[in-house]
Amino acid sequence: MPDQTQPDQVQPNAAQQSPGSVAGRLAVVRGRIAAAADAAGRGPDEVRLLVATKTQTADAVLEALAAGVDLIGENRVQELVAKAPAVADRVADGTLAVHMIGHLQRNKINQVLATATGLETLDSLDLARAISDRCVRDDRTGSQALDVMVQVNVTGEESKSGVGPDAAAELAAAVAALPGLRLTGFMTIGARLADTSERGVRAGFARLRAVRDEVLASGAPGTGTATELSMGMTGDLELAIAEGATIVRVGTAVFGPRAAP
Repeated sequence: MPDQTQPDQVQPNAAQQSPGSVAGRLAVVRGRIAAAADAAGRGPDEVRLLVATKTQTADAVLEALAAGVDLIGENRVQELVAKAPAVADRVADGTLAVHMIGHLQRNKINQVLATATGLETLDSLDLARAISDRCVRDDRTGSQALDVMVQVNVTGEESKSGVGPDAAAELAAAVAALPGLRLTGFMTIGARLADTSERGVRAGFARLRAVRDEVLASGAPGTGTATELSMGMTGDLELAIAEGATIVRVGTAVFGPRAAP
């Protein structure tokens, strides 16, 4: 069949792929992910890109979606709620997943349940029980259950949320047994490369992988779906992928430096 591309269709596409555009930066990030996966002997389809949209406008988020993004994450509940109308159609038709990737307070559970498809920062049984109760109340069980990950603090830093690695398996088993919740894996915020060596960063990621493997091997009810490892960001995604990350959370490499909060 002859090429039916019209001349006026070529220029917009080229602009979208310019190095300074969201689409252009996404292409670079995807290239990094593919190269890191190949270096680790893994396929690029084994690592999913979560685009972190903290401080970004709804228009910027829509630009990322137009470039093929199908998973976004919000750190703040107020931003999650504010941007929800712009992406509601994509969430409703199942072509976009929205994860809460920041700390969640109990008084904001209802807002998250109304807008997010997943929560990556579950770090206590009390919070898990409160979310479970709301899900049951809203008949959000079975196939409608909320996808959750247990956040693990692999660095021991007091400034970071998350359960300690030694307590993570016990918490995960308890979470997996609660109605309305589907345990999909584990999340961590690694050590900063500015504060430690690449070996130190990788050790933290390896610790999370060990937690995941321990939970999967336990055979505890509801833990068989806990395969995800959400770890690695703009500066260390290659190290995370080398240690088994299945989701990397990238914001600045996609949108450029964040504006002041």
